[in-house]
Amino acid sequence: MEERTFDLYIVSTPIGNLEDITLRALRILKTVDFILCEDTRQTVKLLNHYEIKKPLVSYHKFNEAEMQQEVIDRISSGEKAALVSDAGTPLLSDPGEKLVKTMISSGISFCVLPGANALLPSLIMSGFDMNEFHFAGFLPSKKQERSIKLAEYLKSSCATVLYVSPHELRRVLNELEEIAPDRMLSLAKELTKYYENIYRGTASMINDDLGEEIKGEYTLTISPNQNYALDKEFSDEEIKEMFDELISKGMDRKGALQSVAKKTGRSKNSIYFVLFVKNME
Repeated sequence: MEERTFDLYIVSTPIGNLEDITLRALRILKTVDFILCEDTRQTVKLLNHYEIKKPLVSYHKFNEAEMQQEVIDRISSGEKAALVSDAGTPLLSDPGEKLVKTMISSGISFCVLPGANALLPSLIMSGFDMNEFHFAGFLPSKKQERSIKLAEYLKSSCATVLYVSPHELRRVLNELEEIAPDRMLSLAKELTKYYENIYRGTASMINDDLGEEIKGEYTLTISPNQNYALDKEFSDEEIKEMFDELISKGMDRKGALQSVAKKTGRSKNSIYFVLFVKNME
């Protein structure tokens, strides 16, 4: 099948199991002129496994700003490039956002190849409602800022997915145990690797199940606040903003009405009245 070519390819790489990479991703990595990667030592392991030999260019959060022009210049001269992260999908809590914005403003073509990430498997394994969810990435390292964010996520009517480093995990669970002892959580450990595991329960239960030694990569999913609609009174303006946002994302009117009704705990008829009748009276 004939395929359009692009100047830059954003390529997802395995998060653990090296077989979790698409045939298209391997083909692209073999055909580009150079590969942008966070850590050349990590990326070369993947390339060696699949017998791919390509020049690697270090591109990470500490040199992202200064490297952009060099990358743009090389692409503008006719070279094709791929952007990868150490593991998973670039830009999901990984470098690349600045480069993408620059390419858009410069009119340079790029393509995103779908592939491995820890976000969706963790959410699916949680068993929580997936119709709507929030990806929050990593929490702030400072306690006060972290507490504010956790309080915000605990109020949310949809599941929130977080990436948590092993040295932060215990303190995050302890804080959740203190402020929301009954909230159900799902903790995914070492996805796609030999020691993959899933812990479900309250923060206290998961803390006990983890044991003393915490190692590996973790993704924490906080269940939706089932009482959110009962705890909050929504103004007509807030209801209209929710509805307009859903419509702007491509949802049809019926679906948007149902979603807003579910989120606010109000009937579809009352939402319809606020949106289409009240302001006409």
